[in-house]
Amino acid sequence: MNTLLRTLLAIVVAVASLGAISERLRQEGVTDDEIRIGNLMPYSGSLEIFGAIGKAEAAYFEMLNARGGINGRKVRFISYDDKSDPASALSLTRKLVEEDNVLLMFGSFGTPGNFAVRKYLNERQLPQLFVASGDDHLSDPSLFPWTMGWQPSFREEGRIYANYIQAFYPGKRIVVLWQNDHFGREVIKGVEDGLGPVARMIRVGIAYDLRDEHLDTHVSILKRSGAEILVFAGVPENAAKVIRLAASLDWRPVFIMNQMASSIGTGLKPAGLENAVGVTTAAYLKDANDPAWKDEQSGADWQSFLENYRRAGGHDESAAMFGYAAAETLAQVLRQCGDDLSRENVMKQAAALKDYQSSVLLPGIKISTGPWNFRPIKHMRLVQFDGRTWQPIGDVLETAFASTDN
Repeated sequence: MNTLLRTLLAIVVAVASLGAISERLRQEGVTDDEIRIGNLMPYSGSLEIFGAIGKAEAAYFEMLNARGGINGRKVRFISYDDKSDPASALSLTRKLVEEDNVLLMFGSFGTPGNFAVRKYLNERQLPQLFVASGDDHLSDPSLFPWTMGWQPSFREEGRIYANYIQAFYPGKRIVVLWQNDHFGREVIKGVEDGLGPVARMIRVGIAYDLRDEHLDTHVSILKRSGAEILVFAGVPENAAKVIRLAASLDWRPVFIMNQMASSIGTGLKPAGLENAVGVTTAAYLKDANDPAWKDEQSGADWQSFLENYRRAGGHDESAAMFGYAAAETLAQVLRQCGDDLSRENVMKQAAALKDYQSSVLLPGIKISTGPWNFRPIKHMRLVQFDGRTWQPIGDVLETAFASTDN
């Protein structure tokens, strides 16, 4: 009798434990048929142009769900507008975690907002994956093991431009024009770091506000400096204005612009493609408006995605590329998780990507991570615009000089 009683008690305990595990998984954003993912984007405010990334990610998961989801589960993508305000980012992240019960945060935009929520998410051991920021401090597993970046480092991007200048234009005078925020400062800091003692060749540097109404004055000052090289860091709209202004002044410097501003559709066409000939950038994504990729992007997945994206109000195909590639990377991580969708396993699989090739990354650029390697994309390649398409300059470049041991 005692043996039978002990067996029954063991069964009861086992069933209760299974129920507790099931409840825990449900609390962590997973049910038998759903995975809840949280996200913050600036759908309004000064940086609302980047809200298109969130629309693209929503469109990707809609397409994925129509094809059966991930391992039999649909993705519920819950995205709120934080207006690029750090206080709102923290409040909305708490709502996503404590009320919406998301499994993880994915792809939230901007450095200040991700900084604002990082401590909270790490204390709760909740993945903050593939943040939409190139700040190096958002990819430091030694301090924040639940936070992982995705795109290349802003500062390393700046170093690539510095290396290009020294290799192709030694001794030339340089001017820099950058957006006066964390992103702009990081890119230009990378340029200065890469130039080293040659940074003295930077004759004039101007920081401008996102909605600056005096870009014409700034460009005029830069031209009068006599510089042969202009390095620009900012958003596509302002890049287009600067290219157009320089052309109107008959100033044709070597024009180097940051990757984020380099979309043919939103950065170059508005400037006049003839004015953008010779513009150079460091890229890692295909440009949706580049005819070089037209045939590759005519597949059923891409067309279905674009249909969803445009229906959601998206029109920036550069943002579409970014959102598609980031969401595709997260989907790969969730597939690798199989049926173990605990937060611990999500982070384990995010740190176990091996030469993953997203369909919209440039050829030769792959995604690899490891326990001490939280920067998934570490390569870029220099490209130059010929009036129609981006032409590669040299080989794929390693952007991370720090150790990337797995």
